[in-house]
Amino acid sequence: MTPRQSGHRTRAEERIAELDLSPSKLLEQIEALKAEFEVAGKERDEYLGALQRERAEFQNYRRRSDEERLRQAGLAGEDLIRKVLVIADDFDLAIARRPDGLAGEPWVEGIVAIDRKLRSLLESEGVTAIEGSPGTAFDPRVHEAIANVPTASHPEGAIVDEVRRGYLLRDRVIRPALVAVASGEPKND
Repeated sequence: MTPRQSGHRTRAEERIAELDLSPSKLLEQIEALKAEFEVAGKERDEYLGALQRERAEFQNYRRRSDEERLRQAGLAGEDLIRKVLVIADDFDLAIARRPDGLAGEPWVEGIVAIDRKLRSLLESEGVTAIEGSPGTAFDPRVHEAIANVPTASHPEGAIVDEVRRGYLLRDRVIRPALVAVASGEPKND
């Protein structure tokens, strides 16, 4: 005799009997599932928005950290470059004031070669000289006027003499050129 014939039902048959398959009950369950789905979708959107905001904040933090690190490294490098520029000034003076009789001497040529290497090193680091030769127009962004010279040989506002060379580090002035500027015709008393 099988379990069905004896009145016994299998577990699957018992569960099927327990299920309420009425349309109203099914619609009620569908509506509950739809509500749960909407809540889950809203939570998902909130979590996704929070994740996107956190990701954007982290990227901004990383960018700011990188910029700060580069700025700090640049400041340290800039201080060293300023110190090296003092040595470059000394080379300028030594070469400009060498006696004429020593022009062909090997050690003088060695000094000039060292100066070229120093200039090459500065250029490789992004350092360029500011134009301040006589006749150049005075530009307060890159020149610092230390004297006004009444002269007829240069137009008013033109550089008459460069006292100390100025330098740019990439696109920023790290040391303005010290110049004497023409102030117009000399006054005759």
